[in-house]
Amino acid sequence: METKEIVIIQGHPDPEGNRFCHALAKAYFKGAALKGHTIDLIDIAQIEFPILRSQADFVQGEPPEAIQKAQKIIQAAQHLLVIYPLWLGTMPAFLKAFLEQVFRPGFNANHVSSEKPWERLVSEKTAHIVVTMGMPDVTYRSYFLAHGMKSVEGNILAFSGINVIQQTLIGSVESISADEKKQWLEQMELAGRAGL
Repeated sequence: METKEIVIIQGHPDPEGNRFCHALAKAYFKGAALKGHTIDLIDIAQIEFPILRSQADFVQGEPPEAIQKAQKIIQAAQHLLVIYPLWLGTMPAFLKAFLEQVFRPGFNANHVSSEKPWERLVSEKTAHIVVTMGMPDVTYRSYFLAHGMKSVEGNILAFSGINVIQQTLIGSVESISADEKKQWLEQMELAGRAGL
């Protein structure tokens, strides 16, 4: 099996590192390492960066050093694993702030002309999005139409040329049994082995 350059973006903002999102990332990392994939971890809770507050800063500002480092890691990767908890129907604000800092003009796309408004700069990458949530995953998909996850997939990743090949929704995360958690961790380890 061909090995890959993989980056795990741990999007849970809790710096304690003891949430189920962290356990899922560790299981994936373990599986990927066992198969010889090269893995980088970006744990957003361990990074200090300012929140963007103006269009001028977003378009023309210089990304802070920690963000530039994250950009280089993402640019070098072939596959991204993005893990986060669902908060108020979408990603946590700190993850959104991180993605705004990373996926700015000049990194993900350049404005070319009115005929060809955007040229994608990040290409030939795949991604797997993993979302944990308190509600049942079927409710999120059928009633809320997975709106928040679709925003990450379409407005951020796909716009940049990153193809989301897998979505994993883990519902009722606060009430699932120890056996169910173990099954999810085993599933993530298998995904890591496969580089998916």
